Formats: sequence, structure tokens, C-alpha cells
Amino acid sequence: MTADSAKSTPTASPAIATGRSLLWSEEFDTPIAWGAKWVGDRTSAYRYGNHNPDDNKLDWLSPGRVTVSEGVAVFTAAPAGHTLENGEQAWHTGLLTTEYSAEGFEVRTGDYAETRVKLPSGTGAWPALWTWKDGENEIDTFEYHPDNPHLLELSNHVNHACAYHTDADAIAPDEWVTIGSCYGEHSVDWYVNGERVFRDGTGVGADWSAYLILNLSLSAGRHHPAPSGPGPVTFAADYLRVYR
Repeated sequence: MTADSAKSTPTASPAIATGRSLLWSEEFDTPIAWGAKWVGDRTSAYRYGNHNPDDNKLDWLSPGRVTVSEGVAVFTAAPAGHTLENGEQAWHTGLLTTEYSAEGFEVRTGDYAETRVKLPSGTGAWPALWTWKDGENEIDTFEYHPDNPHLLELSNHVNHACAYHTDADAIAPDEWVTIGSCYGEHSVDWYVNGERVFRDGTGVGADWSAYLILNLSLSAGRHHPAPSGPGPVTFAADYLRVYR
């Protein structure tokens, strides 16, 4: 799986670019810098570190499930030889987090994070870009489920607010879309393909900071269908950039 168009240049969406410059980025043009920039075998967001059935996820984290080719990272999920604590069969899948890495990069109040992703079509796919620190500080730049093919879930779990953004032209399985969020003190703003689509009016406060997570989860079937076959299920990302 490769990008379907020329790789984007590192310029923030015009609506939020004023006064910010590129601070940190992952362009996926070199192998994943495991340990230095990214960690893929655990996150404190998961009860057991590498899996978390409590959150209706079949995930069993495996760094080998994130590969890079031609400037694109591909997350590939497939059934694993593990049984979760709730009796469900786990799926090996990929997750990138800055938590526990040597660099330890964190976004903070006022930053704008943006990613360009190819939304998955496989049943059970649950990709997301989100933040996490100390058991909370979660902002979901997006969550996506192919059974709602034209909808993105946008959520602020710090000062609770959320929206379901629907756009049949921009959001669809196997289509590339650019999604970003600006972590404002008084409002988190979400952008899709450079246009603001939601302003929550609650924000993250003045002293917020958190680690980044980009991943492909697998739904266990409670709220969205579980995988219907042996897989694989895939999700792709072109870049992840932070402006400050």
C-alpha cells in the first residue's frame, strides 16, 4: 500500500498556520525509530500494557505490525495466538506512541497536530490519533469505524465534548483524508482537509500536555462489528506533524 498522490509538504492547514511553525514530525520516509522516537509494544492507556480488553479492543500490540514503504506507514492486523482475559481471540496489531520513548515527545496546550491517513475498509478496523498521559489527558483527533463509512468521531475527554462529523465526499473507506486538532486552552478545534469542522468551546486548560498515539485497534463487537474473517485488516498513514 502506497500513497496515491504526491507526498504533502510540511505546511499546516491555512486556517491555523498563522503564528505556528513545524516543531516535530514523522514523515515515514525512514524505518520506524523504535525506542528513540516511538514505542510500539506497550502503552499506559492499556490495562495490561500490550492489550486492553476492558475497552472492547481485541488488540495485542506488536511493533512488527507497523511497516514503512515509499513514505507511508502501514498498520496490519491479523489474528494472534493469544486469548484475552474475557475469552476473546486477540489480534496482533500496530500502535505508535511517544510514551516511554527516549525522546519522550509531548504535545501541549496551543499545539496543532495533523495527520494524513488512508481510512480502512476492513470490518472491525478502529484507527485513531489520540493523546494520553497519567491515565487521562485524552484528546481524540479522530476515531473511525468502517461500518459508519462517512463519519469521524472527534472527542475531548479532558473537558468533555464530542462531535460526529459526517462528510460523504471527504470521509470514506480506502480514501486519503487530512485530519488535525488544535489543542487550545479554551477550545479544541478540529480540521478536515484544512477546514474547521468542530470547535468544542471547552479546551484543555493552560497546563495540559500528553503523549501522541497513532494506532489501529480492532473492535470486539460491543459497539461496532468485530472482524468478520481471518484478515488482514490494514490502515495507512502518510505523516504526523505538530506545529507550535
